[in-house]
Amino acid sequence: MFPETVLHTERLTLRPFSSSDIPDTQASCSDSLTQQWLPLPQPYTLDDATAWCTKVAPALRESGDGIHFAVTDYDTGRLMGTVGLKKTDWRARVSEVGYWISPWARGNGIATEATRALARWLLTDQQFHRLELRAATENTASQKVALKAGFHHEGILRNAGFVHAGRVDLALFSLLPDDSTTTGSTIAGTR
Repeated sequence: MFPETVLHTERLTLRPFSSSDIPDTQASCSDSLTQQWLPLPQPYTLDDATAWCTKVAPALRESGDGIHFAVTDYDTGRLMGTVGLKKTDWRARVSEVGYWISPWARGNGIATEATRALARWLLTDQQFHRLELRAATENTASQKVALKAGFHHEGILRNAGFVHAGRVDLALFSLLPDDSTTTGSTIAGTR
């Protein structure tokens, strides 16, 4: 199980979800772009958001599957999105990162900044050996985040993902402890 953790960057606080995040989570997960790439409930209701913020996200950490952070504005505390780990293999010390960004926060580098902070924490503080990121091949925005965060493109996993429209190919990216992203400029913005 991952320890309950709060991470800070120059602009963001990554913290556990709370009931105060329910309205913004519902609005974010109801957004058509978020719905396009993630197989979330449709429609995404207030009950879905309540369950995620108060039960599901904490249970995933406690089960050891991963840890999910509410990505919030450092100054205002408003929810900007989420970044988290899933499918954690504790024996191999490998996990997979995923994220979504609220419509009002997109285009500002939030996903990249949050992903870098999480990667640094996982690969340095938690001493994991590999972090993977998978994105639908047509989700170019998510792939740009992966590259900007320092991940290396490894190839295509054919028919490996699913979205509301059906099966999709996934681009596979990885980050290792020795990659410059975990030891270079990405930790400069960490508080």
